[in-house]
Amino acid sequence: MSNQYELTYPKKVQMGDISIREGLQHEEHFIPTDAKVYYVEESILAGFKQLEISNFGNPYFVPQFKDCEELFKRVRDSRRLSRAGINFNEIELTGVTIRETAIDKAIAAKKEGWGPDRVGMMVSTDEEHHFANSGSTLPEYWQEAQRSIQKCNDAGIKIFGCVSTIWGSPISGPTRFEDALEFTKRWLSIGADCVEHADHDGSAPPDQVYRYYSMILDELPNKKLHVAHFHVTRGWGLANVLAALHAGINIHEGVLGGIGGQPANFMDRVPIMGTGEYYYKDPNIVGLVSLEDSLVMMDEMGIETGIDIDRVLALGRKMEKTIGRRLRSESILNGRIPKEPREEFKRKGLKEKKAIQNEAPDQIYPDGWSEQMELSSEITGKK
Repeated sequence: MSNQYELTYPKKVQMGDISIREGLQHEEHFIPTDAKVYYVEESILAGFKQLEISNFGNPYFVPQFKDCEELFKRVRDSRRLSRAGINFNEIELTGVTIRETAIDKAIAAKKEGWGPDRVGMMVSTDEEHHFANSGSTLPEYWQEAQRSIQKCNDAGIKIFGCVSTIWGSPISGPTRFEDALEFTKRWLSIGADCVEHADHDGSAPPDQVYRYYSMILDELPNKKLHVAHFHVTRGWGLANVLAALHAGINIHEGVLGGIGGQPANFMDRVPIMGTGEYYYKDPNIVGLVSLEDSLVMMDEMGIETGIDIDRVLALGRKMEKTIGRRLRSESILNGRIPKEPREEFKRKGLKEKKAIQNEAPDQIYPDGWSEQMELSSEITGKK
């Protein structure tokens, strides 16, 4: 078929697994550390090289990550991964560090030999949204980020800067792409290794995703600088992944089962600060783009990810047991698209009926019909 009918997109994509950090932060009960270790190990064995696994912030605000130190240490000391020949020089473990105090904790952990390879900080183009999440003004936070990046550079830790409210704010409403572009340049100018462009409340329609990333790549064409990050509050996740791919973005992230969202407002039935009521409704409504569904879609599109997709689908089914409810991945129910005939589903008798009706085994049209149908211009609309 002619290339004129083909959608353009990268043929190789780097996919990050952020299930254990961003996925679990929305859960209202503490997920055992043993389970977290298992899922991180399994993701690494499935081929993921970039994993976001915990948060160095104050556990008073994010108690899901009170086991941050234990989790990092157990993953790095994993006998299972060692026996499998995993080289941690090829694995990048990320811990989120929204404030400078968390940066300091991450750096101390790195010096002790168990800390993260990469950390992240976040700004919103809407200052009201930014203040709700971090408690700081934008000028104050930019100065804090600059100091933090310098500290990370000195400690040999990579750091990404996140830009939020690109496609609108749940607090202040519409925002401007031009501000997000400027924020991206600011992150890079103060030393961030890359920028995560995030739709944190699922407000980006696919056409605007394509427009934004096309604008970003036009201004900053180095694709290593850009990470696509989508939430699925309104069900547009995979459509937005496709739009970003079409624009040329080749670094993406996802979460097992499409779970996640904002920090929970409850932990084991106890009210906690969380993010606030403006984000929080039902854990099955908010979430991030499904890792399983993204990988299956990319595989069908011929995109190389380097990930063992069947292993990820099996892991997604286990995650449902760990979380305790039906999650948002359709692929773990329906599986991958079959590539071979499925004999068990064939209805018996087709061959015999064709013989009775004097039809050839491969005949699909009645006798006397032409092999190719020519339609009139009145039907086709062609002139």
